[in-house]
Amino acid sequence: MTYYVPPGQQRTLRACMVCSLVQLHNKFMREGCPNCDNVLGLRGNNDAIQECTSQVFEGLITLNDPNTSWVARWQRLDSYVPGTYAVKVTGSLPDDVIANLEDAGVKYIPRDGSTGEEEP
Repeated sequence: MTYYVPPGQQRTLRACMVCSLVQLHNKFMREGCPNCDNVLGLRGNNDAIQECTSQVFEGLITLNDPNTSWVARWQRLDSYVPGTYAVKVTGSLPDDVIANLEDAGVKYIPRDGSTGEEEP
């Protein structure tokens, strides 16, 4: 199974807001997110795909071996599957999804460069 983005498909690309994996909307629908689907349940769920992925992202990183890549460590991708990832993903997860992540033991850190903590 491959998680690389085919050329010429940029208009239907989406990035997971939890792990920043970039793939086609149809692939999220068919297979979910290989890193997060156990918690997000994207496979076959268009509403979850719309809530938990974003069409707005910056930069692309293609990782062949995330375990040994310094870029993967820098982007906190070293425990994920090889594939194409966004450097920054714009969007915010709904509160109930964040609560589900925390219940599953996943510390959510937004991929948009913010800290995820609200200003006082």
